[in-house]
Amino acid sequence: MKAVDGVTLTIDQGEMLALVGESGCGKTSVAQSVMRMVDLQAGSLKLQGRDITTLSQRRLKPLRRSMQMIYQDPYESLDPRFRVRQTIEEPLRVHGTSSRSERRERVLGALAAVDLLPPDLYLERHPHELSGGQRQRVAIAASLVLDPALLLADEPVSMLDVSVRAGILQLLRRLCTQRGLGVLMITHDLSTAAHFADRIAVMYLGRIVEEGRARDVIGDPRHPYTKALISAVPRRHPGHAIAPQILKGELPDPVDVPTGCRFHTRCPVAAEECPKVDPGLWPSTGDLAGSHRAACILVERQSDVAGTEGRTEVGHSPDPACRSGECDGQGPGNG
Repeated sequence: MKAVDGVTLTIDQGEMLALVGESGCGKTSVAQSVMRMVDLQAGSLKLQGRDITTLSQRRLKPLRRSMQMIYQDPYESLDPRFRVRQTIEEPLRVHGTSSRSERRERVLGALAAVDLLPPDLYLERHPHELSGGQRQRVAIAASLVLDPALLLADEPVSMLDVSVRAGILQLLRRLCTQRGLGVLMITHDLSTAAHFADRIAVMYLGRIVEEGRARDVIGDPRHPYTKALISAVPRRHPGHAIAPQILKGELPDPVDVPTGCRFHTRCPVAAEECPKVDPGLWPSTGDLAGSHRAACILVERQSDVAGTEGRTEVGHSPDPACRSGECDGQGPGNG
């Protein structure tokens, strides 16, 4: 089984890339691979231009300062026996920052950076004395204390109350901009990606099926799967509502991937050749960080048609609420 199959991603400094898709499509496996928590069977990883694919754990350890991860559940990711001070200090101890005064200053700075103010008030608290949003801010502070270049956020707000989600996401967006962090945000919620990400990569059954700037992917979706995701997002204004595209069937077994286009078994506009042709991202050339690409033979076939004529054949136009940043809801659901 190939949990991640032929995925290529680039993340620049100060950029947030959202990886979107259904549960089981391989999003977390991508994050674990980037962090070298699992070994790659093929392909390569480069961090700030340096190939880290085959580095031993001993040689990789110093580089782990540059890449940190935020986990989904702040109720599980924090040790209940540790005080906040100990949780944020731990990465500094692991990486040899031995001065007690320096550690304290960096812990206070990390707490201030995540808006836990005044920071002295939180130093001696245990996780059970914090709200869910405060716990996640402590987890983010523990990731920031080493001044990383890359931050991987795996569903960072899915376990939080709706009332605090926006605050955490705005914090990540601000840290990304102010500190020049590269952020890979894994989410099933397309509306979250539309609001906060610079670029969106849509994943299906181990592969990227569409990638581009957030405004392009939301405003002009090209792949039928992306269109189904967008159609399932609830709208704030009833006048903007459109009929959701309910995909037929379930996500195929990744051990037995469909031949040809792996989406064709659920695609509402599948053509006769879709079970035979395995499309790559098109256009295949250009700036990976700037171009809008989709893995669909219908999009490629319509490439010579001017304007949006070819794209409207593949599906419906997106809701204007998504283009204006007014998408609401918890995520794409079955879409």
